[in-house]
Amino acid sequence: MQPSQATIPAAPQQGIGDSDCLVVGAGVSGLATALALLADGRGVLVVDAGEIGGGASHGNCGTLTPSHAPPLAAPGTIPRALRWMLTPDAPLYVPPRFDPALWRWLLGFAMRCNHRDWRASTRAKSALLNDSRQRIADWVRDYALQCEFVESGEDYVFHDARAMEHELRDLPLLREFGIEAEVIDGPAYERQEPALKPGVAGAIRFAGDAALRPDRYVAELARAVRERGGTIIEHCALQSLEAGTDGVRAVTARGAVRARDAVIATGAWSPTLARAIGLPWLRKAIQPGKGYSMTYSAPAVVPKRPLTLREVSVCVTAWGSGFRLGSTMEFSGYDSTLNERRLGALERGARKYLHHPVGPALRERWFGWRPMSRDDIPLIGRAPGHSHLWLATGHGMMGVGMSAGTGQLLADMVAQRRPAVDPSAFDPARFA
Repeated sequence: MQPSQATIPAAPQQGIGDSDCLVVGAGVSGLATALALLADGRGVLVVDAGEIGGGASHGNCGTLTPSHAPPLAAPGTIPRALRWMLTPDAPLYVPPRFDPALWRWLLGFAMRCNHRDWRASTRAKSALLNDSRQRIADWVRDYALQCEFVESGEDYVFHDARAMEHELRDLPLLREFGIEAEVIDGPAYERQEPALKPGVAGAIRFAGDAALRPDRYVAELARAVRERGGTIIEHCALQSLEAGTDGVRAVTARGAVRARDAVIATGAWSPTLARAIGLPWLRKAIQPGKGYSMTYSAPAVVPKRPLTLREVSVCVTAWGSGFRLGSTMEFSGYDSTLNERRLGALERGARKYLHHPVGPALRERWFGWRPMSRDDIPLIGRAPGHSHLWLATGHGMMGVGMSAGTGQLLADMVAQRRPAVDPSAFDPARFA
């Protein structure tokens, strides 16, 4: 389907009805955007091909981390990824295969792996992460979201002093963007954190980070949307969408709908909808990045706050309701195989650091796809060439942490208000 600026005819009567705003995607970005639009007095219909929160946010480690603002596209990433191509359980893994779309994406990604672009990406991501971090706290209070939110901070833990020294070089830039850090030596950290085995070289504490249980957060966003008059229809896949000068007309598995504005918040599935929504360039902008997690009942001793075990790239999060190991990045397309070796890497990594790396009961083994944009910056804003079609996708591994900020940023742009975060870095037109 080609983009059209023609007047959109009314939806047929057998459709699911008209809506003021149509949000496609009931994941964390779509529901946060729906909630922000409802707060503006807009009517909202959310549709999803699957179930609420069935995508990447379900198995996320739930950390809200301005500290993670530096992008994956950093100097040195490409040589490291090439070395890891023959290591299937490496933290960043690109299985050798013929995939022209992936290699074109990787070429564009590689061109961003320089200090200038790394700094620009860090600036943009830190602004949105900082805004969203505080906004989520406000939403938890104002909407009474029961999601185990805690202003815990987060620690980066190191066994290798050289690796820590390399990481310390980023701290002046992070502080420039409002992200404070405390450096703790190994012996002092081991005294503070009894969950850690001996051998810690040091840690970096980001006290401004926070955490929540992501599946419960998404469920609570859905509750808040419905309580404020929004409608959510699950198992209602978008089949096509045509945007015109006076609105949009969408065809879904449940029928047609006409809306004044539409927001595409379909995460890693956005490239698969590119042609159906008249944005073929979107296929080149985003690749699915496969991540894994394992969730257990709580072990005997859990860390006092979320940890990132840096050398093995494993995130550790403990809630009152469970304990999770997560992370890894695998560019294998939409391969739906649960890779046992990569799941095992999470446990092996945790065993190097933790006295109790797993809980007594394994509750879930999970994988899901993150929407990785070519420059590691999300696409938030008006779709190029369209008046009423908007995008909120491409958040990579930061979808939960950027959720409330994304929703408010998009609601501000739709209402033509001056947003709290400069939207220019997120403009989808940079890929069109």
